[in-house]
Amino acid sequence: MIFILKIFIRAALWLFCSDININNKHLLKTKGPLLIIANHPNSFLDAIIIGVQYKRRVHFLARGDAFTKKHHRFLLGLLNMIPVHRQREGKQYLHLNDFTFQEAVRLLNKGEAVLIFIEGICLNTHELQPFKKGTTRILEEAHKKGINPIIHIAGIAYNHFRGIGKKVNISIVDLMLTRPIISPKDRVEFNKNAFAILNKNIFPPLPTPVIKKTPFYYLHLPYYRLIQKVTHNKTNKTVFYDSVLFSLLLFTYPLFIMVLYLALYFIGIPQSIIFGTLLCIPILSKYTTI
Repeated sequence: MIFILKIFIRAALWLFCSDININNKHLLKTKGPLLIIANHPNSFLDAIIIGVQYKRRVHFLARGDAFTKKHHRFLLGLLNMIPVHRQREGKQYLHLNDFTFQEAVRLLNKGEAVLIFIEGICLNTHELQPFKKGTTRILEEAHKKGINPIIHIAGIAYNHFRGIGKKVNISIVDLMLTRPIISPKDRVEFNKNAFAILNKNIFPPLPTPVIKKTPFYYLHLPYYRLIQKVTHNKTNKTVFYDSVLFSLLLFTYPLFIMVLYLALYFIGIPQSIIFGTLLCIPILSKYTTI
């Protein structure tokens, strides 16, 4: 199930983003316990884009308030997301983070990969925010148990945060620890070092959106504008616009293709031509930015 979903998401990202550039691609094949530390400029889309690049399953720590609804918990669970709660969501939930961090350590002990957004907050900016304690807490617990995960620093940057056709740069580097994290001084030193490395690996692409008004542009325009409107209404004054837009497109685009199939079928187009046309539409639409 996860493998099929990952292929589906890769295909959707190929359509959603005009280009995804990755520095140090060889690190995507890293095996063994792996802790990926990243900045967080674009909500859940950050986790999706970074996670699918790795040639393995990646578990994500995500903000706990996104798990309040049952269907949200189900969908986020499919994406291997684990809730982490912040004080602003209510102090009564903070004790649940004990499970979250222990679960992250358990996964590392099994040789899995865990992605954490070290800022602990998402803002639509490439300027780093002060780091929270979650990352060092996980590493400290892991080191106590003799678990020494490989650490990747992943900087992700976009040319814009509003809609399809975006360019994305991802730069991944190894972070080598000279000693385990034991004391508060170790935690401060780790965050200071990680901040410096991450800050050097955030490369926003040049904002060069291009609109190519081909027939495929006009074919998709009514559908896309509808999804845009729904997304805007649901995410007004939040950082979730791109994440919700991508999710809605991911799950509704097959319905859009089905409507096109029925329209062509009822006007008498041979099925062989219909299937060939429907296969070409997403591929050729890749080169149309709305």
